[in-house]
Amino acid sequence: MNYFLRYKHLLGTGLIAALAVMVLAGCGKNEVASPASVPSPKVNGDEVVFLTNSPQLDFISVEAAQPRTVAVKHVTGRLYWDDDVTVHVFTPVFGRVTKVLVDVGDAVGVDSPLAELDSPDYAQALANARTAVGNLMAADKSLSRTKELLAHGAYAQKDLETAEAAYIGALAERDRAKAVLLNYGGSDRIYSELERAMAEDRSEAASGNYAGTKNELNSLYVVCSPLAGVVVDKSINPGQEIRPDFQLASFQPMVTPLFTVSDPTKLWLQLDVAEADLPSLEPGQPLHIFSAAYPDLVFTGAVEKISATLDPATRTLKVRGAVANPDKLLKAEMYVTVDIVQATDKLPNAGVEISASAVFLVDGTYYLFVQTAPGHFHRQTVKVGTEQDGEIPVFEGLTAGQQVVTEGALLLQSIVNPAD
Repeated sequence: MNYFLRYKHLLGTGLIAALAVMVLAGCGKNEVASPASVPSPKVNGDEVVFLTNSPQLDFISVEAAQPRTVAVKHVTGRLYWDDDVTVHVFTPVFGRVTKVLVDVGDAVGVDSPLAELDSPDYAQALANARTAVGNLMAADKSLSRTKELLAHGAYAQKDLETAEAAYIGALAERDRAKAVLLNYGGSDRIYSELERAMAEDRSEAASGNYAGTKNELNSLYVVCSPLAGVVVDKSINPGQEIRPDFQLASFQPMVTPLFTVSDPTKLWLQLDVAEADLPSLEPGQPLHIFSAAYPDLVFTGAVEKISATLDPATRTLKVRGAVANPDKLLKAEMYVTVDIVQATDKLPNAGVEISASAVFLVDGTYYLFVQTAPGHFHRQTVKVGTEQDGEIPVFEGLTAGQQVVTEGALLLQSIVNPAD
């Protein structure tokens, strides 16, 4: 069979028939037919017709064209954390780690404590807050007293204006100190408790030893999680010195977060898709994800974003997908294989898929043969896509269900046009 196909361009129709008879004879035929006894096919333009007993039919196989439901097959993808439900936790203050409160795999909620730091920065911010609250309370009382004395003629108008200016300055300083504390992760509750405690007992409040705020109004800084999820990474140890300027530097080893909190039931998927497949892509297309770790399972997802630029090195398109991972079987940084399913509204125009061996190229035009009846084969032009895994999409010239010649197409072509 291979010998026959290798030299098909050098053989005429009569020699082809003779060689086919010889091959059949070598397979166990007791009688060898002469070339003259082999019926010749009829050629009518692009159509070839064989008699039912023609030995050439043994070299021809046909298969039905299948509807194309997958836009892009077997693309390699990489899983990573979904940024919409992931936070990398740093600290805005300098300090020494006194206690790590969680480990990798622990579930945390919003504002759950992750670690404790002994922080001079935070202690200074709290001291400034206490001073600002105290000065504001003093300025407020001074302003009230000045108004009373002015009403009785004991103070001049300029004294009231001085007291008002002092109050406004104290209020601005209180707001500035409050903003710094909030930026460090404090809360309005700290200020409300601070102001209440100072109003009740100035001396006790100044030392920070009153109930409800003792742990928040000293040098103990608590690193908290801004999102609910699972601790998926940790790079912090007790006794470690933490510097925010190191963490925010451009030097890569310094930007490692203290904690990473994410929702592992939601993952993102990065795909590198060939430029030729761009017309087949659109957001919302379903994804079928296959992992070597779970060969019998198919995970589902959807296309979310399609990059506006190509990778200049690989000439591929970056496509981001979202993957449902309710059982947490898939892991970040896994490599997977992905099929991008054809959009439902585009299925009527998606074309069909056949074996790549059915298609051949002549003078820049792609052809294949379709069996229209037993022994009847018609050559027709087609518009095809990119071959992958031995299959090729056909966008024009073929419909689903048609019987396509997958083996022997070149034999038929040599009969239609022996000069090729």
